Order: sequence, then structure tokens, then C-alpha cells
Amino acid sequence: MPEAITVDRAERGLAVVTVDAPPVNALSVRDWFDLAEAITNAGRDPGCHVVVLRAEGRGFNAGVNIKEIQRDDAYEALIGANQGCAAAFSAVYDCAVPVIAAVQGFCLGGGIGLVGNADVIIAAEDATFGLPEVDRGALGAATHLARLVPQHLMRALYFTASTVDAHQLHHHGSVYAVVPRTGLDTAALELARQIAAKDTRVIRAAKQAINGIDVQPVHRSYRFEQGFTFELNLAGVSDAARQEFLDGKET
Repeated sequence: MPEAITVDRAERGLAVVTVDAPPVNALSVRDWFDLAEAITNAGRDPGCHVVVLRAEGRGFNAGVNIKEIQRDDAYEALIGANQGCAAAFSAVYDCAVPVIAAVQGFCLGGGIGLVGNADVIIAAEDATFGLPEVDRGALGAATHLARLVPQHLMRALYFTASTVDAHQLHHHGSVYAVVPRTGLDTAALELARQIAAKDTRVIRAAKQAINGIDVQPVHRSYRFEQGFTFELNLAGVSDAARQEFLDGKET
């Protein structure tokens, strides 16, 4: 089976990390940890000045692989998915160099965690963003959605499991640019080259400085959210919601 996470270092100064997990880029436990490792390793390479995070397929990311979780009665996959998501989100945030997220189609669940922690977001005109967690009996990534939209809008989107489009996020300033789908990679790479042309010693210091003044403790707040997911699982709520989703998808 092909690797879901690949890294292209063909262009000097850039690392292009691509997610390709058909059919919808819903990532397995291993995929989340592989993604975290790819981004972290890229940032540690002195020759890498910028990371571009992109995806193949019709959507950027559909979150965790719910089928994998439902197949595991011992909840090891659930715990792994939670830990893997935390690792991947942290890898984006803590990456030693800027991370540019190039988003097309749907960006859901774990995808919000990735782009919410990215340094810059370039979105295709067809991109939509949302957290369907409450419909799946889970909680999480409100931390990252709150980095994309104002507080009260975040709450409304979270409670209703609704989505917003790229133009709305551009209005709020969280999406840097909205471009045609066919020009997404080009736009992301052009911006990456602008940053990569700077002195990487300064840019790396700037990344640390910006993270250091961040008002939101993204690591702690996300893990706090996840604790409620485990409560819902213990109560049997999450398992039933996940199965309803799978049953609905299969009919």
C-alpha cells in the first residue's frame, strides 16, 4: 500500500509534505504519527526554510479514520487517534520553520487542527472548513477553530457542526489568499519561496518569538478538550454516534 504521507525536497529550501489517503484523506493512527514525524523532521533540517502542507484528492482532510476506531473494541485506536492528532497538530505549531497549509475542498475535524496551527493558509475557492465533532460524539479542535474565526462564530459553528468557506475566512483574516483550485499549489509555492529567500536564522527565530507571545496555549487546551471525548466514550455516547455515521455513509 502506498504511503499516505510523502515529502518532496526537490526544490531548494522547501519541503512539500503531501497527504494522500484515498478516498477522503481520513487518516489512520499511523498516518497521523507519520505526518507529525515528516513535518518535525523537515523543520529540523537546516536546509529547509519553509514547509508546505498539501493534499491530493478532492479534499484536504476529513479527520480521523472512524472505521479504524470502530473496528477496535479495546479503544486502542481511539487513544492512538487522539495522541496522533495531538502529535500532528503540535508538529505544525512547533515546526522550526513556517508551515504553509494549501487547502482544497473539505477541511474537517483533524484538518482544522492542522490549518489552525499553521502559520499561513492559502485556500482554493472550493475550500470549506468545519468541525463535525458533535455529530460524531466527540469533542476537539475548538482550540484551532478559534484561531480561524471570532469566538462567538466559533461557538455557533461548533454547536451546529456547520462549515464556513474560504472567502469567509479570508474576510476574517485567517486565510491569506483565496485562489482558483488549479492555482493552489502555485500560489502556495510562490509564497513559500518569498519566505525561503529570507535569512533562515532570522525566520526560525521569528517563529519561536511569535509562538512565545501567542495568547492561546494550543497544546494544553486541545488536550483538555480531548478529555471530554473520553468521558463521552465511557458513557457509550461516542460509539453510538460513530456507528450511526458509518451506517448512514454505507446506505
